Amino acid sequence: MIYLDRVAKEIKRVGFYDSLLQDVKAKLGKEDVSEEEIKELLLKDERLLKEYKDLNLEYNLSNIHIKTIDTSRLDSRCQEAAKLFNENLQKLKELEKYTLDFSRSSFLVILFSVEFFVLFSVQYFIVLLSLKEYQWLIYGLFLSSIAIAWWYAKKERQKYEKNAKYFHEIYEETIQILNELEKSGCIDKKSLYIQKSDEHV
Repeated sequence: MIYLDRVAKEIKRVGFYDSLLQDVKAKLGKEDVSEEEIKELLLKDERLLKEYKDLNLEYNLSNIHIKTIDTSRLDSRCQEAAKLFNENLQKLKELEKYTLDFSRSSFLVILFSVEFFVLFSVQYFIVLLSLKEYQWLIYGLFLSSIAIAWWYAKKERQKYEKNAKYFHEIYEETIQILNELEKSGCIDKKSLYIQKSDEHV
């Protein structure tokens, strides 16, 4: 449900994607590239599209470039499938963050920041407060916090894997519903694409 025309336009015109634009220029071997050339490269090079998606997810931008279907304008024969599509789309938006590789998630940054703070606190208690007689107890607490952080990170990784799998299952089902709705003449898929992001300045 990613709109390649939008992706190509954003890579070309939005400074946020400048590193991707530099990759495109290097791959094509020229400085001035068109949106059409970028789109063709996106179709050939899955890694480039994945980098675009990952970059968006790291900054909480959605890769779902399609909007919900206005069911009030549909025939009764189309409404049930359209409602299911809308429900699935909402679930996909909620689960999308779990498709990012866990090692690139903000969760790990937060966890390591907390651990760094704990380590700094340990040093503070031992050195500045002259608590050398309790240093083994304090270091023990620090090691305990590392063990808890490791356990929690492992639990979160499993959550990421489970939700990513669920995302892909719903994604396939939603694409199928969308194609069936278009095939039966209920909707025009192109009219549902979100042409540009309001999140880019």
